[in-house]
Amino acid sequence: MTGHGGPGLSRTTTVRYALGSLGTGGFATLPGLVLIYYLTDTLGVSALAAGAVITLAKVWDVLIDPIIGGLSDRALQSKGTRRGPMILGAIGLPFAFIATFSVPPGLPPAAAMVWVFISFLLAATCFSLFQVPYIALPAELTPRYSARTHLLTWRVVVLTAAILIFGGGGPEIRGLVDNPYLGYFAMAVAAGVLLFIGTWTATTIVPVSRHEDTPAQPVGEHTRTPGIPVLEHYRSGWRTLKDSQHFRALLATFVIQGLTTGLMLAAAQFVARWLLGDEGAVTLLFVSLIAPALLVAAVWKSVAGRLGKERAFVIASALFLAANLASIPLIWAPGYWIIAPIVLAGAAYAGMQTLPMAMLPDVISVDARTHGDRAGIFGGVWTAGETTGMALGSTVLTIVLAVTGYIESTAEVTVAQPAAALLGIALAFSLIPALLMVASLVTLARYRLRKDEVDRE
Repeated sequence: MTGHGGPGLSRTTTVRYALGSLGTGGFATLPGLVLIYYLTDTLGVSALAAGAVITLAKVWDVLIDPIIGGLSDRALQSKGTRRGPMILGAIGLPFAFIATFSVPPGLPPAAAMVWVFISFLLAATCFSLFQVPYIALPAELTPRYSARTHLLTWRVVVLTAAILIFGGGGPEIRGLVDNPYLGYFAMAVAAGVLLFIGTWTATTIVPVSRHEDTPAQPVGEHTRTPGIPVLEHYRSGWRTLKDSQHFRALLATFVIQGLTTGLMLAAAQFVARWLLGDEGAVTLLFVSLIAPALLVAAVWKSVAGRLGKERAFVIASALFLAANLASIPLIWAPGYWIIAPIVLAGAAYAGMQTLPMAMLPDVISVDARTHGDRAGIFGGVWTAGETTGMALGSTVLTIVLAVTGYIESTAEVTVAQPAAALLGIALAFSLIPALLMVASLVTLARYRLRKDEVDRE
């Protein structure tokens, strides 16, 4: 079976690990796409307040990610596996996600905002409990450079499919019900089922280092692991950044690109509604983005095999920048022609996901030669960075909307947006992402880890 799953990996391990991205991709996509729109255009929450809800929940996420990473490493040392936190996250995430989109009709905007904030905060916590150990797994599942590329390629195939399913299917389910409140609830229930299937499946392949015939040592006065102060988790995370220049460059690039895609993701629903004149057009935008990504994910694996992951990552990022530049005419000529640059962006996006996630285990393995196993800490810092980027994308959008005079409304009220707000939506989907992609190429140029160094014993 090993040969079917790539060098050093079984098919079962590859498939089950990849299915975890059904959960991670779904949770990263659907709230980013519809949550701000849900708050502003169904619950009547102002743009800045909606942005505050998302940002504060994500700040909490960033604060706990390094702690979860440190606890994940301690769980591996004491119990031989990272599975415990992942199971808690897999069970809690669907319920918290459904609660986020279950605000009762007629609740005042302020109360609705608090409801969403608490529910989304719980969902983000459960997501981190799963995501942080999940990111650390490739470095433990296989020690080989090429095998990790194979493993992460299939993960991104599922991730891309998850984005298509959640991003395209979620709004469609919402639109099947005339009542917006019931529509969002139906969408959340369907999504919650898929979130659980994906995350739970991934927990079944987490390595356990302790042999079954080796009894666990009793935990007593002389064997209990000393408690680690909370601040030590942050110090550990800071040390990974300080010790690894490769990690700093890769993380900075991924954060900036996360901000870029997060901004475009959050803006897509507004583009569909206010620039294309059809709320349901968001499904077309998503299919145009994700279908090419799904088709070319394996191509990026081939390019990485020929040129190296880092060079392939530069090419993917440059193509995404080209798509952003081609979208700038949206500012003065909105229309369905935007589909063409979105298709190009989709092809590039597959590489922008596959390649950095395949490069991260290389950074971890090289670091382990001198600093020991810190995969959980790396995973925590990485997840915190990824979360920061996506959260800032939503925050930037809400600031742009507020500055340009966007008018919020409840489900029962129809409004007309001022020209300045329409301009802000167009800028948030084209010019601003282009500027951010230029910045990401600057940080990516500082990543210098190559295959020879990774494979050197």
